[in-house]
Amino acid sequence: MQRYFAKGFQNNHFILSKQDYHHIKNVMRMKNKDKIEVVFNKKLFLCEIDNINSDIKINIIEELNHNNNKKKEITIIIPVLKEQKMDLILQKATELGVTEIIPVKMERSIVKLDERKLNQRLERWSLICKEASEQSKRIDIPKIKSIMDLNDLKNLDGLKIVCSTTPNIQSIKMYLKKHNACDKINIVIGPEGGLSPKEEEQLINIGFERISLGPQILRTETVPIAILSMINYEYME
Repeated sequence: MQRYFAKGFQNNHFILSKQDYHHIKNVMRMKNKDKIEVVFNKKLFLCEIDNINSDIKINIIEELNHNNNKKKEITIIIPVLKEQKMDLILQKATELGVTEIIPVKMERSIVKLDERKLNQRLERWSLICKEASEQSKRIDIPKIKSIMDLNDLKNLDGLKIVCSTTPNIQSIKMYLKKHNACDKINIVIGPEGGLSPKEEEQLINIGFERISLGPQILRTETVPIAILSMINYEYME
């Protein structure tokens, strides 16, 4: 069953975005009385389509139960990448349960973002996360912060780790076993050329620990998929 996130609730009907109404009518080609799931304020509802040929109405049938177990909060901190790679990270990280995404300026990042287009990019990234949340049946959408500098990360709460290729450092597996009781993890992932030694040292100085994902050198867009899968496996009940 298709799932959508409501923007609001008015006159006993959920309000969806224009893109969602278009998707219901012209992509899914739904009809009156067809059922959908709607998430609003982290609650899940079974709803029915009405008035499909005019001003579409989303009527509530009932509230549904869902898995509301407290999960670990996971923030990934990533460079701004080329569009296709950035889209992939946002989509797959959302599917794998990331809570928050922070784009950060990094020395070796190939993409230099035009500040005039920042809001446009943030809107696009948010839409990708929303659609991935619907597809993966989440009841929340990851938050995407505005672009930060590395030094801004010193104020983050929770565990702080940076993926590194430095030899003889602890593995992600050992790190997660030592910190099984943690509620929040912040993970820095470097750009295509890796973090510079200066940047890595800067992160260590503000409380980050180096961890290794193994002997292979992974592409930037592969790292979030790998580390989030490892975290899910280690902490899955």
